[in-house]
Amino acid sequence: MVTLARIDTHQHIVPAAYAAWLTDNGIPGMPHPRWSPAIALELMDRQGIASAVLSVSTPGVHLGDDREARIKAREVNDYTAEVVAARPDRFGFFATLTLPDVAGAIEEAVYALDVLGADGVVLMSNVGNAYLGQAAWDPLMAELNRRAAVVLVHPNELPAPELPGIPGHAADFLLNTTRAAINMARAGYMQRFPDLKIILSHAGGFLPYAAERMARQCSPDGDHEAGLANLRRFYFDTALSSSPYALACLLAFADPDKITFGSDFPHASASRVDHFTRLLDACPLDGAQREAISRGNAQALFPRLSARGERALQTGTPA
Repeated sequence: MVTLARIDTHQHIVPAAYAAWLTDNGIPGMPHPRWSPAIALELMDRQGIASAVLSVSTPGVHLGDDREARIKAREVNDYTAEVVAARPDRFGFFATLTLPDVAGAIEEAVYALDVLGADGVVLMSNVGNAYLGQAAWDPLMAELNRRAAVVLVHPNELPAPELPGIPGHAADFLLNTTRAAINMARAGYMQRFPDLKIILSHAGGFLPYAAERMARQCSPDGDHEAGLANLRRFYFDTALSSSPYALACLLAFADPDKITFGSDFPHASASRVDHFTRLLDACPLDGAQREAISRGNAQALFPRLSARGERALQTGTPA
């Protein structure tokens, strides 16, 4: 029997109309997986996930046209809010925004957070060569900081050709998350936007492993210890990152109150989610660590989801 206790901060939604729009625009990458609330709930019940904060994955909605991006962001957010409203006991969501269209992103953030009740926003690590941390995007970050928003940073395509046979999600995504984290820290985000809670996908990419090496680049004044302190202000999810070696790096580096459970479903298939969840469950964590990663840290970020994580519903399927 499995207790529904985890809160999943990295689970995706794939609206059929959005997937069709990407296909019509010839967006490369992995095939768009089938998604429905029923498909998601089946996976969640099997993996002991009480609640999931849904988000749209790469490439987001900005394919080069500001007006089209605004229309698609509104469509995606309205649809996701309807999914959440139908099952508020199981779902929350990160709103999709329109960067590099800053004005559109601010407008959509205000609408999604104030009207739709979004639990936070998802931002791509980069749009082409433009990464989080650049000054032009500061007005959006200031608005999100004013609202003490939770921000999920999701990797996007690397602005360089892929190596044949090596898809972007295998390594380039990890580099792009790392690049965005360094750029945000170097730009002084932790000092200028102290009320933001920024979750880095996939355990922060290469950040925990290479933090000592990159520390001087992670502080506006180049101070090593300040750079490390800035990097430890980030939150990290475990999506596809709970192997014994990746988790060892993350646990050695990160503030223990800043690690959350993530599945990456359905872009990570059910079998991959099963694999990485088994690895996480096999990790020799103490009870407090396991509780914090499974739900406690997410409950602090998302008070609205707290009651869900406490529910002890049972299924008849072993974990």
